[in-house]
Amino acid sequence: MFQNISFAHPWFLLLLALVPLMVVWYALRNKRIKAPIHITSTNMFGDSGKTLRHRLYHLRFLLRCIAVTALIVALARPQSKMSREEMEIEGIDIVLAIDVSGSMKGEDFKPNRLEAAKEVALKFIDGRKNDRIALVEFAGEAFTQTPLTIDHNVLNRQVAAMRTGLLEDGTAIGDGLATAINRIKESKAVSKVIILLTDGVNNRGSIDPETAAELAGEYGIRLYTIGVGSRGDVLYHDEYGRPFHAQADLDETLLTRMAESTDGGHYYRATNKNSLEEIFGQIDKIEKTRIDVTQYRQTKEEFKFFLLLALLAIGLELILRIDI
Repeated sequence: MFQNISFAHPWFLLLLALVPLMVVWYALRNKRIKAPIHITSTNMFGDSGKTLRHRLYHLRFLLRCIAVTALIVALARPQSKMSREEMEIEGIDIVLAIDVSGSMKGEDFKPNRLEAAKEVALKFIDGRKNDRIALVEFAGEAFTQTPLTIDHNVLNRQVAAMRTGLLEDGTAIGDGLATAINRIKESKAVSKVIILLTDGVNNRGSIDPETAAELAGEYGIRLYTIGVGSRGDVLYHDEYGRPFHAQADLDETLLTRMAESTDGGHYYRATNKNSLEEIFGQIDKIEKTRIDVTQYRQTKEEFKFFLLLALLAIGLELILRIDI
């Protein structure tokens, strides 16, 4: 009953200082009343015994102290507060479609484009604890590395293991997007999102990228495309560690049209790791998990208990004043 108690008028509690003053006054008063009287004989009093009122004399003062204390607490208006929170969490289904072609070894990102993308993706995944996320890798072909899962430990291991050279080289953007769509199109989530990251121009695959993007729009999937890479010459190292330069080639027009063909989609350009982190941060804010919180708060007045206690104490004191 008295859990989470607070007071509407707590300054009244300062009056509780009167109670110890009452005790001091009562003790001094009784000391004066009980001063010794010298008499020669007690025969004159006969067998006059003590009445019940006399035996309970000090109880009356105790009841008075209880009454005063209870009245002061009642004036302070004690209140108990009960609250309950109900949360309904609806996760968003997300597919990360990441380019693992040879050009992702470009060192305009540190240590290179793919490693930077992996680091940023891992940080993004860690911030989406209530969402199912899938991973699709593509180069000259595409495949699903991890289906939609809430087990982010498994997903993180797969992201960390991504590397170039495992797939036929090239950039099949349309196939990568189509594979991602197949992973998410049957989802019952309120929001379905594909984040497609590439650094090249579509030059392989059997599916036109814009056709795949239109299909994503029909399934109610929102597409964010991210073009990575700086403009101009980019430093690479071949398999023997020998440096060479290549011209950056990115079809931003295509990636923009693809994103804008879906409701709420958007194209982003990342020229370094910091800008890539900012892009994923923006997407993270846009696609935050929806949390519906219903709060129930109830404040109950508890002064009635103390008021009744005070009245009861006053009533008992009045009864004890009657000779019994």
